[in-house]
Amino acid sequence: MRVLLHGAKGVMGQNVQEVAKKMEGMEIVAGLDSHTDLKHPGFPVYGSGAEVKEDFDCIIDFSVKEAVDALLDFAVEKKKPLVLCTTGLNEAQEKKLQEASKQIPILRSGNMSLGINLLQELLRIAAKKLYENGFDIEIMEAHHRRKKDAPSGTALMLEKAVEEGIGEALVKVYDRSGRDTAREKREIGMSSLRGGTIPGIHEVIFAGEDEIISLNHTAYSRKIFAKGAITAAFFLEKQEPGSYSMADVLK
Repeated sequence: MRVLLHGAKGVMGQNVQEVAKKMEGMEIVAGLDSHTDLKHPGFPVYGSGAEVKEDFDCIIDFSVKEAVDALLDFAVEKKKPLVLCTTGLNEAQEKKLQEASKQIPILRSGNMSLGINLLQELLRIAAKKLYENGFDIEIMEAHHRRKKDAPSGTALMLEKAVEEGIGEALVKVYDRSGRDTAREKREIGMSSLRGGTIPGIHEVIFAGEDEIISLNHTAYSRKIFAKGAITAAFFLEKQEPGSYSMADVLK
């Protein structure tokens, strides 16, 4: 499989390159990145899709939300599958993503790791049982200092899994400062920490009367996300146009 790597010069782009070197059956044939003047990674890197000369089978994206609109246009134009790993998209981009998925297969996930996607399944089970028995639910996430969006896409994935488990929407609370009211049952707290080089820590806390249950996941290396994205690319290459997730890959 020949891959076009979008965001090739970024931290995750470099991790994808490192993991790809050790995997059989795939090759990164070209990259897209706004920083084309940095150290050459072993394949051509272009500043725009119009410059790409190489043929490819799939696009793997680890970039920034500002680059997603042009990427979707390019993927649709080329009729190529897209593994989209960028988070923090706005409402207009979400709509554009849905329209694009009618023409090409797109796998989109806020977190590409196997552990996080299995954690979602555990949360659906735990949330249903614990919420109806009076447990309060809080989500905490921590990432490196360079991450711009908050809460993380993964935290939002976990919050959605909680809602799916209990069967109703909760009220997300991002800041309790200045409030002079007690916590309400339908609230779910979302806390974000940023610092250092933390790859990713996510914890969902179920706080009940005199007991606490927590489910958490810690990423010790970004390579788990790169490996997941490559696995997703192999899966997506064989699919029809539509929207896919890592849950589809794990079936």
